Amino acid sequence: MIIEIGHFAVIVALVLSVLGIVASVMGLRTRDGDWIRMGRIAITLIFGLLALGMASLVYAFLTRDFSVYYVATTSNSTLPLFYTIAAVWGGHEGSLLLWVFLLSAFSTLAVWLHWRTQPAIMPYLIGVECLIMLGFLCLIVFLSSPFERLIPAPPDGKDLNPLLQDPAMVMHPPMLYMGYVGFSIPFSFAMAALLSGRLGEEWIKVTQRWTVFAWLCLTTGILLGGYWAYYELGWGGYWGWDPVENASFMPWLVGTAFLHSVMVQEKRKMFKVWNLFLIILTFSLSLIGTFLVRSGILTSVHTFATDPGRGLYILLFVATVIGIAFGALMLRANQLKSPIVLDSMISREAIFLFNNLFFLVAAATVFLGTLYPLMIETWYGAKVTVGPPYYNAVFMPIALGLIFLMGVGPYIPWRKASMASLKKSFLVPGLAGIVTVLVLVILGIRSIYALTGAFVVGFSAAAIFLDFGKVSALYARREHLTYLKGFLKAFASNPRRYSGLVTHLGVLVLVIGIIASTIYQTEKVVSLRVGDEFYLDKYRVKLVDIHEVEGHNWVAKEGVFHVFLGNERIAELRPQKRVYTASQTPTTESAIYAINMGHIFLTMPEVSPDGVAVARGVINPLILWVWGGGGIMGLGVLLNIFRPRKHEEG
Repeated sequence: MIIEIGHFAVIVALVLSVLGIVASVMGLRTRDGDWIRMGRIAITLIFGLLALGMASLVYAFLTRDFSVYYVATTSNSTLPLFYTIAAVWGGHEGSLLLWVFLLSAFSTLAVWLHWRTQPAIMPYLIGVECLIMLGFLCLIVFLSSPFERLIPAPPDGKDLNPLLQDPAMVMHPPMLYMGYVGFSIPFSFAMAALLSGRLGEEWIKVTQRWTVFAWLCLTTGILLGGYWAYYELGWGGYWGWDPVENASFMPWLVGTAFLHSVMVQEKRKMFKVWNLFLIILTFSLSLIGTFLVRSGILTSVHTFATDPGRGLYILLFVATVIGIAFGALMLRANQLKSPIVLDSMISREAIFLFNNLFFLVAAATVFLGTLYPLMIETWYGAKVTVGPPYYNAVFMPIALGLIFLMGVGPYIPWRKASMASLKKSFLVPGLAGIVTVLVLVILGIRSIYALTGAFVVGFSAAAIFLDFGKVSALYARREHLTYLKGFLKAFASNPRRYSGLVTHLGVLVLVIGIIASTIYQTEKVVSLRVGDEFYLDKYRVKLVDIHEVEGHNWVAKEGVFHVFLGNERIAELRPQKRVYTASQTPTTESAIYAINMGHIFLTMPEVSPDGVAVARGVINPLILWVWGGGGIMGLGVLLNIFRPRKHEEG
């Protein structure tokens, strides 16, 4: 009975989403505030009803109600409680319900937060958000319902995909969805600006924190997914250019371009078309990512659905939203022309323009690499793959260019830069980049990517630290403070700028980790018996024992490996080859030892009946810098979100 209540709540939410659209349209036509208030009530009730729908589904999982088809296909009586709750979004239908539930939460919060300050925008905001919710609710109610009964009920369920029974995957999908959904708020405000003709900077200022929060969630989701892939899939890497990884990376790239581009409109009243285009494209790519993951057209460990009917519906819905959004942009294009033009190609405005172009080219590169195999298969019936060699050759130079612009942009003046100002700002960073390269050459590093990356990182890092140092020293001298207090005073004087620089610093740390762990990774695969050993670079690895272990819902053969540096034992690693009892699905569980900011990574992919084990050892130098850089980026974003509300200089 509980699941039927949840099902009914979602159906009522669908009806209310139609009411929300009607109320917003009628409010605009009649100028009657009662219609708008009705829309606000509708969007609030939708949130409550979808919360009830989510709660009923969680209850069905917790009570092991296998008469619910979705519960029976994604859960099992032996599944631990933690993963039982995560199984709610572990499949296609539940993940869509979570998507639209989060959308309703964001929509409700936005409507109530901005109700008094943005009354003219409210009908547009309500209408656009309800339209998006209507599209997803129609999909859930008519094509992908998680509330269907299974009669007769099976005695037990099929189990959750073992690869998803992991803490990182519990948080990874919700964080990605919060990123996708979070971008719907600036998208809706952008659509409100286009539809209402209020084309100034107000919508950008209102949504700045929404955009930053959405970007933080999407970034966190991507990093969590990379961390899960790193230790759960057993291949020793964190990014394989998987099509579904790319589906989340594309809106991140364009969203990052938007975050930077809006500064030009705020400061110089330029890039109006650019900013509307970028936010529309960001949210469109979020919807396209949903289509790619849930349509079943991609082959990936991440994908959920294989129903072409659902895929066709999502494709038509996405095409409708994109068509309406870009159609409105084209209709308003003439009104968006700015009388202000670039004074010089050597100016901060020009750097932001190049930044936009680089990000769009990067997104187009990923888009092409993701969809090209699908197009070839559709048109010619042949299967092709686009893997890391393509992305390394095409994407990496673009990425290095972006990092270089990141080091240049904040320090070039608005309007026009003189040669004297350029020399003053970039002489020391340029020398720092050259010195960094020379040091690496002396150390024996010859990779062109590593050396180019070293120059870019050295240049950008020196520019950031010089900026912090100069301003901190200025405040320290002027107000007779210690250098540390001067730094804090400088940060407090313009928290938006300096929190952005903290984020940039995190990017540099992450890039160092990516370059080192990608180019200088060491790998060895060997077969050995108990007592045998092998060398992994300078480390001696010995197989000491193989025995069976048992978990809550799995059994495994566990290898015990001792790792030696010289004659000193520095670690004991215990990789496993598991088999989950309900589904009989095998998985490879890695064992990791952190050393010198890197990892010794060990898996045991196979164990034969006669005791021969296949061991795969990987050394990933400086890989902890990847996760550390992500943490610094997140810190910078949080400092931005929670900065005091006051006028700030750019």
